[in-house]
Amino acid sequence: MVGLKPSEVPPTLTVKFVGAGTAACIADLVTFPLDTAKVRLQIQGEGLAESSVRVVQYKGVMGTISTMVRMEGAASLYNGLVAGLQRQMTFASIRIGMYDSVKQFYCRQSENSGIVCRLLAGSTTGALAVTCAQPTDVVKVRFQADVRVIDGNRRYNGTVDAYKTIAKQEGVRGLWKGTVPNITRNAIVNCAELVTYDLIKEAILTRHLMT
Repeated sequence: MVGLKPSEVPPTLTVKFVGAGTAACIADLVTFPLDTAKVRLQIQGEGLAESSVRVVQYKGVMGTISTMVRMEGAASLYNGLVAGLQRQMTFASIRIGMYDSVKQFYCRQSENSGIVCRLLAGSTTGALAVTCAQPTDVVKVRFQADVRVIDGNRRYNGTVDAYKTIAKQEGVRGLWKGTVPNITRNAIVNCAELVTYDLIKEAILTRHLMT
């Protein structure tokens, strides 16, 4: 193993896309129940005005998860997983995979890039990723928010049916609901995550701390 050196050939854009998307999908598989619990807590109280709707009270993250397992089965924690993985392959691939390329475009150099062009690259890829992946996010949240007790009826018969139904009933623009606030949120998040990571990585490499 002595003498091995990292490849001097930079990874292609395709490799970055696939690598970022795959890593995000693996993370999503692990954390999806927590994301579902978050959505259920956020929408709690939406059905209070309708007397025909059975209202389920959730208390805390673990309480939400246990209530869902008890009333809807363990599989309910992964409602919308297919759309979630589609989202990650689109969203993460663009926001992470394209970051270096966009940064180089803004900075016109690959090293010693300024903080401003890094922030521009982070906000650009974050906004672009949301714009492309918003339909998958809408469908994912719809499935996660769909409270269904045992033997209840499903709102959508699968992920593809959800895309078609939303587009038919609400118009194609319905698939992009919430895009503006989502772009704002993810542009900020992307800057905070990737720019911080980029600066720390550069400092470590410059000081040869992990050669």
